[in-house]
Amino acid sequence: MDASSLRRKKALVTGAGRGIGEAIARTLAEQGCHVICVSRTAENCERVAQLIREQGGEAEALAVDVTDRAGIKEACGEILDRLGSVEILVNNAGILRNALVVRTSDEDWDAVIQTSLTSAFLWTRYLLPGMVQGRWGRILNMSSVVGKMGNFGQANYAAAKAGLIGLTKSVAREVASRGICVNAIAPGLISTDMTRTLAEPVWDEMLKRIPMKRAGSVQDIAALVGFLCSDAAAYITGQVLTVDGGMSM
Repeated sequence: MDASSLRRKKALVTGAGRGIGEAIARTLAEQGCHVICVSRTAENCERVAQLIREQGGEAEALAVDVTDRAGIKEACGEILDRLGSVEILVNNAGILRNALVVRTSDEDWDAVIQTSLTSAFLWTRYLLPGMVQGRWGRILNMSSVVGKMGNFGQANYAAAKAGLIGLTKSVAREVASRGICVNAIAPGLISTDMTRTLAEPVWDEMLKRIPMKRAGSVQDIAALVGFLCSDAAAYITGQVLTVDGGMSM
């Protein structure tokens, strides 16, 4: 894969303080991007940005609560004033608040929807005009196999991730003629701090459903993001690419 097309591109990655987001941020930096690492916690995103800089890459940290609409708008305004545009947006932020539907509180429903779905819409709305003007852009939305098939006790998470698929396909149609590719990635069971909070019986049951008999790694996802952001993937848009070891085939 020729990653030279990403040199000097500005990339913003939400949920970049750990896990999949951290791996994506580091991969894009390795491919030459100036990466804006966004997370709720300043300490986490600064740690990742510092790691990138120590390895010779360009990165900065930006602490933003992605459930704060005004905070996202303010952050985008500041970024655009200073950098001019952001060519790559990876909407990766997400949380789990698992419960049966009848036991899911309004607060837990709203928190999951706002973190995964509403924030992706807002970052896209504010950063997309610069991509349109530059006639080049990449937007990657982190969905999930759960958004395609549902899951016991995860109605809020599944709804948010399914919503990202609809958002992806709609935005892709709106901007395809402007040289902007918009795709979604649907990971299966990936070993991260968040998934390791799952109860052991739940984890074991999910492994049984995976033909490869193992969880994926964060690099499995980051490598795909790197490809989809490159010019090698310039004719791929509006797609949902599943990375799940065969679980949903």
